Amino acid sequence: MLFKFGIRVFAAIIALCLTSVATLAQSSTSLSPSPTPRPSPPTATIPRVSVPPKIEDYLSGGALPQALKITEFFQREPQDGAPATLPTTAYLSYDDKNLYVIFVCKDDPAKVRAHLTKREAIFNDDVVGVLLDTFHDRQRGYEFIVNPLGIQMDGIASEGQDDDFSFDTLWHSEGRLTEDGFIVRIALPFKSLRFSNAPTQEWGIALARITARTNEQSFWPHISRQIQGFAQQMATLEGLENISPGRNIQLIPYGFVARSRFLDTQVPAFRTDNDLRMGLDAKVVLKDALTLDVTLNPDFSQVESDEPQVTINQRFEVFFPEKRPFFLENAGFFQTPENLFFSRRIADPQFGARLTGKLGHWALGAIAMDDRAPGHRFAEDSPFHGNRAGIGVFRLKREFGDQSSAGVLVTSRDFGSSSNRVASFDTRLKLNDHWVATGQAIASRTRLLDGEHLNGSAFYGEINYQDRHLYYSSWYTDRSPTFRAELGFIPRVDIRNFQNFARYQWRPKKGPVQSFGPSGFAMINYDRRGRVQDWETNGEFRVGFNNTTFISALRSQSFELFNDIGFHKSKTSLVFETSWLKWLSVSASYQGGKGINFFPAAGLDPFLANTTQSQLGLTLRPSSQLTIEQTYIYSRLRTRGDSNVQTIPRDASIFNNHLYRAKVNYQFTRELSLRAILDYDALLANQSLISAERSKRLNLDFLVTYFVNPGTALYVGYSNGFENLALTQTLPPVLQRTLSPTTVTGRQFFVKMSYLLRF
Repeated sequence: MLFKFGIRVFAAIIALCLTSVATLAQSSTSLSPSPTPRPSPPTATIPRVSVPPKIEDYLSGGALPQALKITEFFQREPQDGAPATLPTTAYLSYDDKNLYVIFVCKDDPAKVRAHLTKREAIFNDDVVGVLLDTFHDRQRGYEFIVNPLGIQMDGIASEGQDDDFSFDTLWHSEGRLTEDGFIVRIALPFKSLRFSNAPTQEWGIALARITARTNEQSFWPHISRQIQGFAQQMATLEGLENISPGRNIQLIPYGFVARSRFLDTQVPAFRTDNDLRMGLDAKVVLKDALTLDVTLNPDFSQVESDEPQVTINQRFEVFFPEKRPFFLENAGFFQTPENLFFSRRIADPQFGARLTGKLGHWALGAIAMDDRAPGHRFAEDSPFHGNRAGIGVFRLKREFGDQSSAGVLVTSRDFGSSSNRVASFDTRLKLNDHWVATGQAIASRTRLLDGEHLNGSAFYGEINYQDRHLYYSSWYTDRSPTFRAELGFIPRVDIRNFQNFARYQWRPKKGPVQSFGPSGFAMINYDRRGRVQDWETNGEFRVGFNNTTFISALRSQSFELFNDIGFHKSKTSLVFETSWLKWLSVSASYQGGKGINFFPAAGLDPFLANTTQSQLGLTLRPSSQLTIEQTYIYSRLRTRGDSNVQTIPRDASIFNNHLYRAKVNYQFTRELSLRAILDYDALLANQSLISAERSKRLNLDFLVTYFVNPGTALYVGYSNGFENLALTQTLPPVLQRTLSPTTVTGRQFFVKMSYLLRF
């Protein structure tokens, strides 16, 4: 009965989604005039100069240096194709060592948003940017973004992937506020870029300006949302001749010293530990396009803590993004539709090497590394104690046609007598300006420590459509019960999952509303035996206003099979975000409905409960140098009167979870900053209803940073953690929970320094 019901539900969902897409596409055609054919992206020639341009040249009012002058910027948001509302002029030139871009931006200086903040913390500021497709393959490009005070952010934009702002390299920028706006100067060393070694270069280029208060995005040339893809719409830059990164070797030695005192809960007792580490990261550029990274005792110390997330009562593993330096650069080379390489699986390496880059239409990535962490998890009398895991990852991708590609990814992990091998083939096919298809086929072979062998497979397919008003996506995921990817982030196997999503946005040409419209989502998931595991349908309505303000409301109905018990769930969500004021950003959300207690107390089956989650975020900028961020997340689970478990009380608290973070950053100069974080986590669990302890944690974290460039930095940090634990005076001592987090369970002082040597 359940299977037949699931089939009927899924068929109805698919019919609804396809009908909606057809109707919306038809209405889009009838309500909007037929688009005129877009001209081919322009071609521009950049001059070579003997004297580098200075920002003072554009402040004096005198004769300007020789440069390619760009003035025709066009909106992408809010009015696709309309001329930019604020005048912007860019000047481009180059010499033997650098590419130069000067932006002269007109605006009311009182309305310009610009903060002296740490590198890459400029998302709420006005910015200008340069995007470079240095191989002119229309597949990916560098992003160099600067706010009006010269603060930098850089990244990699790859077709079919999210922008990767973990990329860092050495370049130069400065900015100044003027009486009628601001001026920004950017100098991009060729040594920091990868490109072919041809004597005459032809690059793709786009210039951008984003005005935060109006949410206007303008580009030269016109980059339209009518077309899937960004790089194919870039202009062609000619005139670059006889340039080269030259000899390009980078050495980054680092040192880390720390002293800590912490509570070892296994003993239990307090311990003191001293940590002294030194290491070296080396980078060599081969043939201008390939980068070889070699690391000895790599710098995997993490100076920034993870953002708070709700981890209580989560059925599957919670994802935390990578923050460690070695894995951040060129991480996009190893991305595939299914996440088969999640670098946080490598916890404590001693050495490693990575090769990434391009040879013609081929993109290459390879990693070889060890990991000492698995051997430390075994007792000293175990034969596996002290063993290391051997890790290898290989990626090769061929790019062809109009932003299409096909590639393979192979991962390997060996520890003791166990092993895991994963091989994958994936492809991305750009069918036309609106349709893109993606597919992936994966096979795994695993040998466990006890000698058991597991062979598994997985498949992924997706097709999506995009134009100015309509977005539609349908995708399918299939993983066998014995599929294993030990280096990936695959939280669930034994699934056959179908999903559909459609969104339509109206975009008024006048008034305070920039966009509004509905979206719908439908999902159904079977296991390999044909049983329905999950299904969900939801509808959302979203409105976007000027001044970067958004409101959305969502309602969903769903089913989940857990421990062979079927649960019918529901959810209502409200979200509000705004950066309307120059000095304040606010985000607030509420989610309430029926959810599952996945981890009930001993003797109870999982049961349906009332769930609530609210989140409030405030970012205050009382001055250009001071930023105060506050986040509060509240989660609650309470019993219901119609629970499938008759023995539980009605309207009783199962747990309340309070997460609070206050983060203060003061930027003395572009290089020097002081950051303080206060984290509080209180889990008030009813242990008669959920398998969890009542815990309270408080952590204070201070960090002084002197950041010169990616590679040269000094960090001095201190952290102090408290928890509601106490050691009894008995022999042996025993840990007991107390009412308040007054016991220091972890205290650390550290100094970390690295220095970039470039040859």
